[in-house]
Amino acid sequence: MKKILLLSDTHSHIDDTILKYVHQADEVWHAGDIGDLVVTDTIKKLKPLRAVYGNIDDDKARMEFPLNNRFMCEGVDVWITHIGGYPGKYNQAIRSEITLNPPKLFICGHSHILKVMFDKKLNLLHMNPGAVGKSGFHDVRTMLRFVIDGDAIKGLEIIEIEKRV
Repeated sequence: MKKILLLSDTHSHIDDTILKYVHQADEVWHAGDIGDLVVTDTIKKLKPLRAVYGNIDDDKARMEFPLNNRFMCEGVDVWITHIGGYPGKYNQAIRSEITLNPPKLFICGHSHILKVMFDKKLNLLHMNPGAVGKSGFHDVRTMLRFVIDGDAIKGLEIIEIEKRV
């Protein structure tokens, strides 16, 4: 069993509230737009991190993290990318691969809109944790946490942090 903290779109922001939840997780997954690598370096000192780079990330982030990160977590096939789209409207760059070989859990960021939905056609769970950074149009900073236990994804929680100022 693994407790996962899922975040995205930090845009160089890390604070004690985020770190409080990092401490409670077994692993942290970041769906891109990291910004300053101080964010991921700080997380990596505390917990194992899996991440992808996003469209705002520089060459340093792109050298450290992949565009797509596909891996097994316990019995769950996971695919993380930054610009992934949504069920029925996946990003053209991944559409054929996700259709031919769908994961059980598909994660993306980019939109700054928290959304969790099941894709009945591909039989996968889609998650976007919204944005936990302070840059962007979102009003409330959000993250997700959940548990992967064998091949089950359960205990999904939405974490809302104060309104962005």
